Amino acid sequence: MRAADTELRGALERAGAATELVSAQAPREVRTFALTDLTWALAARRAALAGLETHQPCALLYSSVTAALLGPQRGAIRFDAPAAANRRGRHGLWQRPLERRRLAQAPLLVPYAEGSLREASIDPTDPRAIVVPVPIEPSAPPRAESPERDLAAMTYAANPSKKGLDRILAAWSAVRRDGERLIVCGTDRVPAAAGVEPRGTLSPNDFRALLRRARVFLAAPRREDYGQTQLEALADGCTLVTTPAPGPYAALPIAQQLDPRLVTDDLAPALRLALNQPAAQAADYAARAATLLQPLRRAAVDRVVAEQLLPALLERAAR
Repeated sequence: MRAADTELRGALERAGAATELVSAQAPREVRTFALTDLTWALAARRAALAGLETHQPCALLYSSVTAALLGPQRGAIRFDAPAAANRRGRHGLWQRPLERRRLAQAPLLVPYAEGSLREASIDPTDPRAIVVPVPIEPSAPPRAESPERDLAAMTYAANPSKKGLDRILAAWSAVRRDGERLIVCGTDRVPAAAGVEPRGTLSPNDFRALLRRARVFLAAPRREDYGQTQLEALADGCTLVTTPAPGPYAALPIAQQLDPRLVTDDLAPALRLALNQPAAQAADYAARAATLLQPLRRAAVDRVVAEQLLPALLERAAR
């Protein structure tokens, strides 16, 4: 989300706006989701109050629903997924009703994807809504020759339960062949298994360097808020094998259009199918993925920001 904030700020400034980005100081860790959201909302309120006093902006944009929950004044709200979808039951007792009020009061809604609006029960045709994705760029210039793909598969499991690491490892164990490696990033909590290499938390550059070496990116989220890593994998030429997880999951319709056989809850045969594809077929998949990702490239997002978001922010701030 910090990277998404930086990208949006850059797009606004390229459109001619002067911006200030104020960030909440991370609060201490607490035990429950409800209390975690409260401590972060309070931290965001303190940051917003300080930023408003120091900079006196003509427009205000909160970078998440949590940041807006206790916001000191109305402002546009950017969000990937609402509490209505990812804070079910007791985990969102106070957040969900307050979120409904904040979203209803907001002068402008800036979701990452149309699916974000649907999960918040907001009509995509709502005139306040402007979808602004996080830009996705290849991490290296295209090469004339095919890049070496010496890693069979890769996955990201910062939250092993939410990202379905158990399902990934089960599928891998069922179809792995001698010499094939699965790289697991984002966590060190990886059970020992043949051909599985944990890499823990990596810098963005190191993570993308691994993507450029992987043939397949394997994802099995139980729920996906946006799916940034899957989009990055597609941008760097990986074949995506994924479960059809609920959530805004921006990469899911792209993956279904590229090869619906690889979007399934039956991961093992889909993984083997992707690993067995000839190099020419993999190259064609990557080329078609690059075409489908064009609306998410930085230049396309810049146009949305310059032509739609910035004028709307200024117009509504003037009311």
